[in-house]
Amino acid sequence: MQTPEITAYVKTQCGWSNGVRAVLKKYDLTYTEKDIIQNPAFRWEMEQKSGQPLSPCVEVNGVMVADISGEELEQYLLQQGLVGNTDKTTSVPLNAACSQAEHDAMARGIPLKVQS
Repeated sequence: MQTPEITAYVKTQCGWSNGVRAVLKKYDLTYTEKDIIQNPAFRWEMEQKSGQPLSPCVEVNGVMVADISGEELEQYLLQQGLVGNTDKTTSVPLNAACSQAEHDAMARGIPLKVQS
């Protein structure tokens, strides 16, 4: 299998972003992470490429998969034959919204520990 070229547009702390990171880690995929909270230019870039403002978005081999959960990313990678089945698991949910604590922390600009 050829290693895909991946750019992940994610938030610093977000349930869905953590799910995307977990899937990429699960399959040992290298990727470029663009934190749209820490760098507003990455948010603008994501919106221009995806045509919409919701995140996370993941660009895989030039194809933008917009507003995606970790679970949806995993399905996409499997369907495209970019990864194979694995017995590895993740320590975070692949399809979970941000917790209230994460929303509150983002509103206050306080960083939380990102799980992967």
